[in-house]
Amino acid sequence: MSERLVIVEDDPIQSDLLADLLRENGYEVVTFNEGARALAALEADAAPCDLVITDVSMPGLDGIQLCKALKESRPELPVVVVTGETSQPTAINALRAGAYDFLTKPVEKDLLIPCVKRALEKRRLVEELRRREPASESMLFGDSEPMRQVRDLVARVAPSGASVLVQGETGSGKELVAKALHALSPRAKAPFVAINCAALPASLVESELFGYAKGAFTDARAARQGLFVEADGGTLFLDEVAELSLDNQAKLLRTLQERTVRPLGSNTEIPFDARIMSATHKDLEAEAEAGRFRQDLFFRLNVIRVDLPPLRDRGMDIVHLASKFLETVCKRDSRSSLKLSPEVAQKLLSYPWPGNVRELENCVERLAALARSNDVSVGDLPDKVRLHQRGRFHVAADAPEEIVSLDELEKRYVQHVLTVMSGNRSRAAELLGIDRRTLYRKLDAWGLSGNGNGGAADHSAGQEEQQVAS
Repeated sequence: MSERLVIVEDDPIQSDLLADLLRENGYEVVTFNEGARALAALEADAAPCDLVITDVSMPGLDGIQLCKALKESRPELPVVVVTGETSQPTAINALRAGAYDFLTKPVEKDLLIPCVKRALEKRRLVEELRRREPASESMLFGDSEPMRQVRDLVARVAPSGASVLVQGETGSGKELVAKALHALSPRAKAPFVAINCAALPASLVESELFGYAKGAFTDARAARQGLFVEADGGTLFLDEVAELSLDNQAKLLRTLQERTVRPLGSNTEIPFDARIMSATHKDLEAEAEAGRFRQDLFFRLNVIRVDLPPLRDRGMDIVHLASKFLETVCKRDSRSSLKLSPEVAQKLLSYPWPGNVRELENCVERLAALARSNDVSVGDLPDKVRLHQRGRFHVAADAPEEIVSLDELEKRYVQHVLTVMSGNRSRAAELLGIDRRTLYRKLDAWGLSGNGNGGAADHSAGQEEQQVAS
């Protein structure tokens, strides 16, 4: 069944043009000339839909308002916003409203069709992982640009049979990426088999991977198939692959080259068909260059590489993940919902999270267990999070020897906080420890008051500030 797209466009010529382009590429298309009519049909499920493409400027309910409403009622539905305007604030407002992407008129086919395909792939990925991994799906999803790139790469790579190497710090979710790739692949109904190469002595890795024949060694009272054969038709995930001994690396390389395994104590070669995925918290290419990992095996494993960002580089994802974990804990323990206070959010954002998502999840468990009211308290944070002081702020420069003034340093840091807070000046002021009037004065002095960082989301806050000042 082809996927159905909804076009919301009050200009009939533009509507027909978009519909023709999409139908030529095999999609079913339904059109509406008013945002309110489209919203009513979509919320009532009268128009089954996989993706919405909406114009911004329409009478009545405009495209931004439609996008916001759909994100509340049908958050899984991707929305692509199209407009004749090219201003940055319009694009920012569309993305803040929850739009998957933003296109300008005239819409080019070479941009539209790939955008639609990516959005639909993302939706399939979300739905599949929600079905298979409901408890941990949030580890893979976030609104930060690094995680968007990971999502897009996972969706593109999953259908192939290529070997994948996932690199990232401990606790960043490497196995979840491997499970996502498996779940979205043609092998999804076959086994996903994982082994932690760092958890087994080198002497046991061979028997675990390749199996053994009866009588192969003293305790081998019955034959046992190895994990390669167990994963036949599915996926074999080699976690912490950098910890394999050089001897076991050589045996693994031969197995991957021949696509057969020979159990210990047996003369029989057993063919297998498993997709190989591996992961490590180390830089495997550097390990290979240093001679600690075989280069030929590295090339076999590193056909496609997925680099997972550390949690500290994911901005507001930290707060979103913490809120998600908090919600999960409250449901599990059948207790009233808890909320993160601005003070707790500030502490979470300033801490570097060396343990990444796993450490954040443990921290949230502690907060929920110690909470005395509906708002979790800073005092309930682990000491290392509560007492952490940011040691330095990295100033991006064209040359490492660039030295900037204190005013320029402050300006760059404020811009950084505004970016982390998605342009919301009220929340940025809270994190900076200053009142909004002070922040507005600084932005005016730097000529940044009209750069779009505040956007529509901060307009009401500005009005309120003027009322307070008067």
